[in-house]
Amino acid sequence: MKSEDCYLEDFGYVKFEKVVNMIGGKWKLRIIYVLAFHKMLRYGELKRALTPITHKMLSAQLKELEKDGLVNRKEYQQIPPKVEYSLTQMGRDLKPVVKEILNWIMQYDIQGV
Repeated sequence: MKSEDCYLEDFGYVKFEKVVNMIGGKWKLRIIYVLAFHKMLRYGELKRALTPITHKMLSAQLKELEKDGLVNRKEYQQIPPKVEYSLTQMGRDLKPVVKEILNWIMQYDIQGV
């Protein structure tokens, strides 16, 4: 492959790897996908949409996405507790990526399980 054909050579693999870590794994892209089509979701709504994710896994993944600046967490001081999640601007900027994945699914007629 010619060097002008290799974008990673100019861009740097380290940056690409950082992004893969930000959105990679079993659940992060799924969380981004669900939040991309909703302005905001409460924790329980998000958990139901991502069944069979466990509470521990969802909580951990949301914390990582929040730390990486992709997800907003808004907590209301009330009883019972209310927590809402939404995408940050950086997270919303991933919507074209999610839409391209959907286009790819439709183009190749990928069937569900």
